[in-house]
Amino acid sequence: MVKIRLMRMGAKKRPFFRVVVADSRSPRDGRFIENIGKYHPLEHPSLIEIDEERAIHWLREGAQPTQPVRVLLEKTGVWDRFQGGPGTPVPPPPDEEKLSKKAQAAAGEEAEEPAAEAPAEEAPAEEPAAEAPAEEAPAEEAPVEEASEESEEKTE
Repeated sequence: MVKIRLMRMGAKKRPFFRVVVADSRSPRDGRFIENIGKYHPLEHPSLIEIDEERAIHWLREGAQPTQPVRVLLEKTGVWDRFQGGPGTPVPPPPDEEKLSKKAQAAAGEEAEEPAAEAPAEEAPAEEPAAEAPAEEAPAEEAPVEEASEESEEKTE
């Protein structure tokens, strides 16, 4: 299992941390896969730098953040972006090449069935929509004319 966790560095009683992606079986300060950020808790205010793109990449790949790292991700906004919070781009769809042949065939069949039903459902929905603006248009014009007549009377 891959974890996103803190790797302690620095002198005695002067710690700073790297945010790393590592195998859960490796030691805390041992081998890691990738360094994606740093955290300096003794600075005022604390320094938190995390490469958002790489962090989201590893989260999508299934890496599990430890509790302290998750808090850091939430503070920097990376966790919200990963979860799909406000202002986040939509994640790209999965590549079709990765799907098995059976899954591709099933997806193709599902896509064809709703396409055949869609025009039948859309036709009744369009008719009332086309009638509604025609009824509203004269109603909107009348108040505009009345307002212009009133303004003319006031100016005379």
